[in-house]
Amino acid sequence: MMKLLLVWLINAAALFALPYLFDSIKIESFYTALIVALILSILNTLIRPILFVLTLPITVVTLGLFIFVLNGLLLWFVASFVAGFSIAGFWPAVFGAIVYSFISWAATSFILGDKKA
Repeated sequence: MMKLLLVWLINAAALFALPYLFDSIKIESFYTALIVALILSILNTLIRPILFVLTLPITVVTLGLFIFVLNGLLLWFVASFVAGFSIAGFWPAVFGAIVYSFISWAATSFILGDKKA
């Protein structure tokens, strides 16, 4: 349970860092980042697998690069209905999703790490 909360906080911090890297992404507060991180995690758990299966042919043709588009669309979708979080367009959402995924992965790996030694 504690690990889940820590990953949620790391994801929120990664989201909160995006406006410092992209002018086209705006987020008002860390509280908003927490809400967006929660909604994104729910969508990634429930909706993303369905979208992945439905778009599998185009994902195979693009050698997996379409996954970045799916991540960007999900981030853009969340920005469309969460007050205090906005993304100026599709491509900023795609690039923001790529950077968000990288920051989240790196921070989670660094903080949680592999406990086997």
